Amino acid sequence: MAKPGIQTGQPRPADLLCWYDRHRRVLPWRALPGERPEPYRVWLSEVMLQQTTIAAVRPYFERFLARFPTVEALAAAPEEAVMSAWAGLGYYSRARNLHACARAVAAAGRFPDHAEALRRLPGIGAYTAGAIAAIAFDRQEAAVDGNVERVMTRLFAVEAPLPGSRPEIRRLTQALVPAERPGDFAQALMDLGATICTPKRPACALCPWMAPCRARDLGLQETFPRKVRAVKGALRRGAAFVAVRSGDEAILLRTRPPGGLLGAMAEPPMSPWEPDYDAARALLDAPLDARWKRLPGLVRHGFTHFPLELTVFQARVGLGTRAPEGMRFTPRRDLGEEPLPGLMKKVLAHAFDPKPEAEPKPRGRPKREPAPAPLLAIAEAPDDVPAPAPRFRPVPKPAPRITPRPTRDEAEAEVGDEEGRAPSRPAVRARRPRAPKR
Repeated sequence: MAKPGIQTGQPRPADLLCWYDRHRRVLPWRALPGERPEPYRVWLSEVMLQQTTIAAVRPYFERFLARFPTVEALAAAPEEAVMSAWAGLGYYSRARNLHACARAVAAAGRFPDHAEALRRLPGIGAYTAGAIAAIAFDRQEAAVDGNVERVMTRLFAVEAPLPGSRPEIRRLTQALVPAERPGDFAQALMDLGATICTPKRPACALCPWMAPCRARDLGLQETFPRKVRAVKGALRRGAAFVAVRSGDEAILLRTRPPGGLLGAMAEPPMSPWEPDYDAARALLDAPLDARWKRLPGLVRHGFTHFPLELTVFQARVGLGTRAPEGMRFTPRRDLGEEPLPGLMKKVLAHAFDPKPEAEPKPRGRPKREPAPAPLLAIAEAPDDVPAPAPRFRPVPKPAPRITPRPTRDEAEAEVGDEEGRAPSRPAVRARRPRAPKR
């Protein structure tokens, strides 16, 4: 057994590839053993997986691929259709860059097969370029995502915190990429980080690189990677206005500006989002004159840099109401075709089924107050509240009275007097005593 602080060898790519051949995950965008990866599927999956989990991406990838089966089909689609298919995945600038990249690739006739050329395409950074070059074209390139960063910082005990340590992590990863099977090596590193070298309680005993891992040798594997604590932005507030047109139940929507947060996505009209927004004056931001009703509760949403709280107002307008300039009425049945992000879906759901604010639960055990004495409770009760009825202790039912058996003479005497009147107490039928056994 290795002593703490002593390295037991350098990690070998062959060990990782041997583990990958036995434990590789089956994913809808991943080519099976012996198959050649399709660049379009590799590129689409890598863009979708940025800042998103595999579980969330899987159904979106399959629906997106069914709607846009080739990069040429994606390039020819209108932007509204692409944004609608992307709605719910978040980080919507990725969808705009995806569409622009598809047009560039379709115009060129194919995907570039080198990382440098791939990086010149819209929305493709160092990681995505390395992943596409390695997986789709078998280039000896490193693909460093969050899982790979965790593996490498533990493997080499990188003390410098993220994000400043990323150049060093990339250099260490690039030095390990083998000339043979670099695409499988890239995917093996991702699988290792996702299934074995997890953020908490890594399964070190199952890791093919357990012996050369410096962090495990020091017993500090769960403390890597080092990170600089991010400062969360201040809470912002705003108002959302949901106008429902009578007759066809159409909803008033507009498209956000193409740049910035949730760019080019659909939304019900909104006020600005500000830390000191006053909901009492929200009607000044309403998109049209109507009888706006403030709904109970709030819609809460968390962005990467700040949390948001929205007060929702709802109004019904006449069938002949025209949409203000830059806005449109969309029938409720067609809302699925609109590029509505998750936040806007929350707003519409709240408008159709408002939820009041739940009272915060007290922390710790609730203290039990002693019940007041009955007289004190009656004395302190308000005049308009009737006094509680006094509570009495139930009296136990008395036991039946046992009457001694009368003698034969007494029984005969109690049958009645000479005038036939009943006796003063009920007659007791006496039993004739049995003769003792001889």
